[in-house]
Amino acid sequence: MRIVTLEEHVSFTEMNELLPAEIVAQKDTGGPAAQMMPKLEDITGERLASMDRNGIAMQVLSVENTDVNLLGSLHAPNFASHYNDLLAQKISTHPDRFAAFAHLPMTAPTAAADELERTVNSYGFKGAMIRGHTNGEFLDHPKFAPIFEKAEQLGVPIYIHPGIPPKPVIEAYYSNVGGQEGSLNSLACWGWGWHSETAIHVLRLLAASTFDKYPKLKIIIGHMGEMLPMMWVRSQRAFQPGAGGANQRTMQDTFHEQVYITTSGFFTQPPLQIALDTFGIDNIMYSVDYPFSANEMGTEFLKSINLPKDDMEKLVHGNADRVLGLG
Repeated sequence: MRIVTLEEHVSFTEMNELLPAEIVAQKDTGGPAAQMMPKLEDITGERLASMDRNGIAMQVLSVENTDVNLLGSLHAPNFASHYNDLLAQKISTHPDRFAAFAHLPMTAPTAAADELERTVNSYGFKGAMIRGHTNGEFLDHPKFAPIFEKAEQLGVPIYIHPGIPPKPVIEAYYSNVGGQEGSLNSLACWGWGWHSETAIHVLRLLAASTFDKYPKLKIIIGHMGEMLPMMWVRSQRAFQPGAGGANQRTMQDTFHEQVYITTSGFFTQPPLQIALDTFGIDNIMYSVDYPFSANEMGTEFLKSINLPKDDMEKLVHGNADRVLGLG
């Protein structure tokens, strides 16, 4: 059975040459991403070999880092364009095995919309991945409207991936744990914080009526729905049309029509079951979160799933083929 994964990450150290020295100096050389750099930079070596071992026909790649958000509106577009050019070049020798999401200069929304159009038309990119908020601003802010307009026009999805929480949030919720100075990254990021923040991001789009303004827009989120399936019934009650926001449709109707989730980084049955019960099989796509999760973890997870053949085909490639225009 053909398998497609679409939250799989890359990062290229040669792009540091385009960053100001002060930003390079601030980069975390000891964090998980830095430790993963050999695997993040690799395209056709161990990455491709691991795909072959685990029966993965295609990875949809996205840039892992948030350096572009550290650049102002003057320099960000050039940096993002160079990143996308480099990514397109690196995957060009294996077009049947790799596709990509565009890296966008979110500090310059109009330029970001133009870059999305350029990469879709020139390179066949399948949409864009946006990493959380942009300097504390979420996508429901009107300034980001050009990106949604362009994505809807092009018929490509926007993948919202968690990012580092805003500084005030880190200070309020994730610092001074046990009276110790500094923040606890496992609590602020992959252990809890960034998943709840992505859920908030999507609920803000709902409450701001963004989905109603762009009814053909498709949003993707990872990590088995970023806590939203667990909160489905309670949130559905809170976000009724006209209550708790400006949304014109129910949360359920909106999400079934416009929001898709992936399994990235989640490899147990209970989260999958509640995702199936809420978002439904037509809105779930298989992903691994490589290299932060191993492809082998995903393979063992797939072996444990007991779904009808037609549903399994939707999960592992059919929905991705339809939503991203793969084929």
